[in-house]
Amino acid sequence: MTLHLLSPLDGRYAETTAPLADYFSEFTFLRDRVRVELDFLSALSKMDLVRPLTDSESAQLESIKTKFTSADAEEILEYERITRHDVKAVEYFIQSRFQNTSLEDLIPWIHFGLTSEDTNSLAQAIALKESRDKVILTALDSLLSNLTDFARRYKSVLMLARTHGQFAVPTTLGKEIAIFIARLKKTRDDIASHKFEAKLTGAVGNFNALQATAPQVDWILFSQNFVSSFGLEPNLLTTQILPYDNWVRYFDLIRLTNSILIDFAQDIWRYISDGYLKQAVVAEEVGSSTMPQKVNPIDFENAEGNLGIANSLFTHYTQKLTVSRLQRDLSDSTVRRTFGVALGHSLVAWTNLQRGLKRIAPDEEKLKAELNAHWEVVAEGAQTILRASGKSDAYESLKEQTRGRVLTESDYKAWCDSIDVDDTTRQKLKSLSPETYIGLAIELTDKLFDDDK
Repeated sequence: MTLHLLSPLDGRYAETTAPLADYFSEFTFLRDRVRVELDFLSALSKMDLVRPLTDSESAQLESIKTKFTSADAEEILEYERITRHDVKAVEYFIQSRFQNTSLEDLIPWIHFGLTSEDTNSLAQAIALKESRDKVILTALDSLLSNLTDFARRYKSVLMLARTHGQFAVPTTLGKEIAIFIARLKKTRDDIASHKFEAKLTGAVGNFNALQATAPQVDWILFSQNFVSSFGLEPNLLTTQILPYDNWVRYFDLIRLTNSILIDFAQDIWRYISDGYLKQAVVAEEVGSSTMPQKVNPIDFENAEGNLGIANSLFTHYTQKLTVSRLQRDLSDSTVRRTFGVALGHSLVAWTNLQRGLKRIAPDEEKLKAELNAHWEVVAEGAQTILRASGKSDAYESLKEQTRGRVLTESDYKAWCDSIDVDDTTRQKLKSLSPETYIGLAIELTDKLFDDDK
């Protein structure tokens, strides 16, 4: 069956993205709109605008919400084929459930004074919030945990850093990974603290129908309380639609997270390419259909591609959802149905990064050999020591000695012996080596983890 599906999220990657289907499938969207409509009816009853509900009637409403089935969803779609209006179809479905029951007299109060976007914004904000809490943060925390384990394990593994693609000065593998962890922790905390907005304000945001019908009710307070009952932030100043700035800020946080991870995936790819990182060889796997020796960094490449797809959608949300003609046009509706797609490609990428991390390890012998083959990388430290000793031409003398050249240990030590400095300065210069010139890389890595305790 999955072989014939158009989207890889529902086919090839279905197992990975399945948790998001509980929040962004068409079935879920229909179910959550039924939930909002029935909760709205209950809220009208509790404020005495609608007659009180009996315990059995409240249980009946709860049953419609909690026992919503695929057959119920299909029934709504049958109504929509006639109405060509999805929320009206939801209303007709609820009416059908009230008919021939004690709730039949409440049919006029279904979707009372609302516009479709009152129902839709609440349903989709619920999906965004609950998926964030139960899927997105769980996946991101798992990725951070794997990154942390990797950085801790290799915090003291020395390697040459590169700037502009050229050998710079030594660092440690763990510290370079710790940078990504620190960046991701900030976006993770911002994602976790984000408050999702929704609206219940009527056709153009003024409560027109509700105020005209029941002016004795404080509809502003009612709206605030009703939206807040779902753990959402009420937005009272709207057109027919919720201004999506708040949702876009959330998507921008996911997009920033993904951009950081693209940076990470590309760096790891390069470390693998340069032989800094070795990949585990799995006996039955194949790296190429023609080259038997290949072990490809496919998890990181797959992640990079999926992160790019996700971010292209998130970018479009920023461009599209912040703009609406006058009080409302419908072009946002189809875009909003892709939220699960953008989050799904993100989830696939995060999962692949974790899989890839578990299959790489540093080639410590190669890293050490490369360090010891390039003594010119301590030139920064040497010229700084010379500056401190009062040498005004320190930089220039090291530039002449090292720029564009590869220095061996003997080359460097010979230079140390030849330069005109006092014995204390000479000993400082000789104490430098590619293996010891790592600054506070290990301490900085430890500090990141200590700060989290």
